[in-house]
Amino acid sequence: MLERTLAILKPDCLRKHLVGEVIGRTEKAGFNIIAMSVVKLTHQAAREFYAVHKARPFYDDLVQYMSSGNCIPIVLEKENAVEDFREFIGATDPKEAQEGTIRKLFAASKQENVVHGSDSRGTAQWEISFFFSRELIETE
Repeated sequence: MLERTLAILKPDCLRKHLVGEVIGRTEKAGFNIIAMSVVKLTHQAAREFYAVHKARPFYDDLVQYMSSGNCIPIVLEKENAVEDFREFIGATDPKEAQEGTIRKLFAASKQENVVHGSDSRGTAQWEISFFFSRELIETE
């Protein structure tokens, strides 16, 4: 069954000029791009998007970082998309990420780790709707 997930190319990905590299690797891994957009998250939008982490000590730094520059949310589709994309990008901490994963290859730290990936199907649905209206992502 086809499934959708949300990826976000984070501000460090754009600053390092890695967008084409990451998108190319993502497509070669079998993910289809359904929608994408370049956005600059406001501080408030970043707070809302990452509200699930509000009680964690890194929350304020994460909000600051994610609102520090442009990012690119992308709706991806593939069988088992959520789990496969998480495996493809690697562990949050690039020191713990498997060889060949996006974060192992390109991330500088736990925070500046190039890309976000939804952690569950339910989260993916909510995250996709945060950035894209239903009309923009429906296929016939």
